[in-house]
Amino acid sequence: MKIFMTGATGYIGRLLAQKLAEQGHTIHALCRSTSQTQDLQHPNIQFFEGDLLKPESLDKAMASCEQAYHLAAFAKVFTKRPELHDEINVEGTLNVLAAAKKAGVQRTVFTSTGGVFGYSSPGNPVNEDTPRNIDFFNHYERTKTEAEEKIRELAAKGQDIVIVNPTRVYGPGLLSESNAATRLMQLYYKGKWKMSPGDGTKLGNYVFVNDVVDGHILAMEKGRAGERYIIGGINASYKELFDTLGKFAPKKLKLINAPVWLMLTVANFELAKAKLFGMKPLITPKYAQKYTYHWGLSSAKAEKELGYKITSLDDGIRQTIEWLAALEKNEAQTAEA
Repeated sequence: MKIFMTGATGYIGRLLAQKLAEQGHTIHALCRSTSQTQDLQHPNIQFFEGDLLKPESLDKAMASCEQAYHLAAFAKVFTKRPELHDEINVEGTLNVLAAAKKAGVQRTVFTSTGGVFGYSSPGNPVNEDTPRNIDFFNHYERTKTEAEEKIRELAAKGQDIVIVNPTRVYGPGLLSESNAATRLMQLYYKGKWKMSPGDGTKLGNYVFVNDVVDGHILAMEKGRAGERYIIGGINASYKELFDTLGKFAPKKLKLINAPVWLMLTVANFELAKAKLFGMKPLITPKYAQKYTYHWGLSSAKAEKELGYKITSLDDGIRQTIEWLAALEKNEAQTAEA
């Protein structure tokens, strides 16, 4: 089967493209430049240079494809050009879906984010039907929500589209800006992580990247058109997360609890510095505010309807630490060569 894909050079996308290619499918991977594809080589993966904002390039790449996965997005929390979120995440998504309809694609899976949902309370995780109960913290969350709304309108008119909402993804793969959870784990592994946000009790949902890849494929195979599925993992507090890391890392670190008021102070300073010098802030005030809430989510719908399986936090972090150790060893050997 020929499958169109955006975001194939990203963290989740390259693992998804690789798995589908190994299953025998032919992947038409749209990328802005083929120079970014060196680490994603498989005889079943064909690269097409293009742009989400250039519909003609989408038409060419999507020709004769039966399925489509749209993973590409503009996810930066801070940017001098916030309009890029609207252009790429909303307009670009509509362009992909228009091209899919034109090409006769049978189904499109759209990758959204768990960030479109609001906060939870202890023991009451958010699900797909829970209304958002707080303002957006950034343009990424806002534009992904707008894209979902547009998708539901198209689905109501008969186009077959399924939405997936990954949560805090971690695990082996590309250590990019979009892979923040694994980069945190890498710092912990190296003994360089020093703090636990807030009092350490606030929940987040952590999902192993292999589960997210499988969740995309299951959504394509079994999802209901117009529906969204939380592709999540384990709800864990920061204390539980760091305790689990401490079980598998070379050394369990003693962390300092960073009060939210202190994080807000630092964030305001970082934002002022960013505006003055054009530097990327380490944290923004709105993002710091997120640490005052629980962000528990439920994947029960995906488990029931798709047969989605969740890797335990212990197993996921163990595999991640083993991968980081192997990565460090390879880097050391390369440096010595």
